[in-house]
Amino acid sequence: MSDNRNVTAPHYLTATEMAHLVKTRQVSAVELLQAHLDRIEQVNPQVNAIVTLVAEQALKAAEAADAGEATGPLHGVPVAHKDLVDTKGIRTTYGSPLYADHVPDKDDVIVERLRAAGAILVGKTNTPEFGTGSHTVNEVFGATRNPYDLTRSAGGSSGGAAAALATGMVPLAGGSDMGGSLRNPASFCNVVGLRPTPGRVPALSEQAAWYTLSVPGPMARTVDDLTLMMSVISGFDARSPYSITEDFTPDERDVAGLRVAWSPDLGGLPVDPGTAAVTATAPGVFERLGARVEQVELDLSDAEDAFRVYRAWYYALAFGELDGLGANTSWNVEQGRKVTGADLARAERSRSGLYHRMAAFFDTYDVLIAPVSQVPPFPVEDPYVSEINGVRLPDYLAWMRSAYWISVLHAPAASVPAGFTPSGLPVGVQIIGRPFADATVLRAARAFEQATGHGLRRPPL
Repeated sequence: MSDNRNVTAPHYLTATEMAHLVKTRQVSAVELLQAHLDRIEQVNPQVNAIVTLVAEQALKAAEAADAGEATGPLHGVPVAHKDLVDTKGIRTTYGSPLYADHVPDKDDVIVERLRAAGAILVGKTNTPEFGTGSHTVNEVFGATRNPYDLTRSAGGSSGGAAAALATGMVPLAGGSDMGGSLRNPASFCNVVGLRPTPGRVPALSEQAAWYTLSVPGPMARTVDDLTLMMSVISGFDARSPYSITEDFTPDERDVAGLRVAWSPDLGGLPVDPGTAAVTATAPGVFERLGARVEQVELDLSDAEDAFRVYRAWYYALAFGELDGLGANTSWNVEQGRKVTGADLARAERSRSGLYHRMAAFFDTYDVLIAPVSQVPPFPVEDPYVSEINGVRLPDYLAWMRSAYWISVLHAPAASVPAGFTPSGLPVGVQIIGRPFADATVLRAARAFEQATGHGLRRPPL
């Protein structure tokens, strides 16, 4: 049975509702912020989602918002940013002891745009060191716990953001995704996350300006809020060389006639039986909504080598000169130091071939649906998943294949709540579209969300 006890509490209103209430002065920005600060005080000690809180700065911003006219579509709405994202004057550790006291002197583009839209920044959310892995734990702040079961992982690397959303600490949160870091924690925490098409939300980097595996993106509790946030953070920026010039335009049509491909395992990946049972309900939902659903056989195995080579190369480039890195980050750097020109050439051929094969696939289908993660939330003390449904995994990365194989496709992909295991653990379904069809993905996600209502089930905190 769904637990909706807190669904109408102020901190569980949607961001869209909050923005309307502040704009029409039915609620002040200060009152709205205080409701969230009270909620943070109540639940954050249990989940450890927000690791740097800037309450005084936020209150000053809220007071200024109340004193002036609405500055944008998120006027007075609280937000939080992942601790990988630079925030001017606010500690940003990247989850690493090496940067435990680091305070940037500028905002990242996603922060700039949310500030300009009137959002109120309340703090930073937890992440593993440099976003390394889909389990949010680091030596600076410790682990973020799953609000639906405090003995379980919140996922990662945007796990702090997902847990903060699920518990009503903020209605919107910024994150990033290389191998599933917006999608996996959304699945684990029963919220929504979108990995946009690379370039849809500009990514700024002085070291790897052309790197497209990692993208910034939005997280929220509803798809409408996700779409609202996308309308603010997307758009061209000349500082990003592959920034998309086309404006993001939401697609509000229903999904009748939508061509949906369904893959229960993305071509043979092991999937936990509990996860498989929940995600197997998704095709029927789309059929009832009038979509044309077909189960398909896929071969995405070329994505494995391509992802690992490009990821390793990036880690050596970005972090290879740092001493004192944690075990996971160090392992990735060492893998990167072994990458040769021949490896990069092979990865590029594989990725190019996969891109063209999937372009042909999306001539037949509008979206692909599949599991987000191959497992439900696992014990928080475990560093990673080492076995799935009797299949032993070679390393800490392998359990995330259902997410990182999709990262290689240059495609938008959303995680939407799909249901719960018998023990009450959230499971998400992944909705994937052709490159640049972010609006189609959100259209399908919204229809699924509204047909099922799984996202209304709140954690028992």
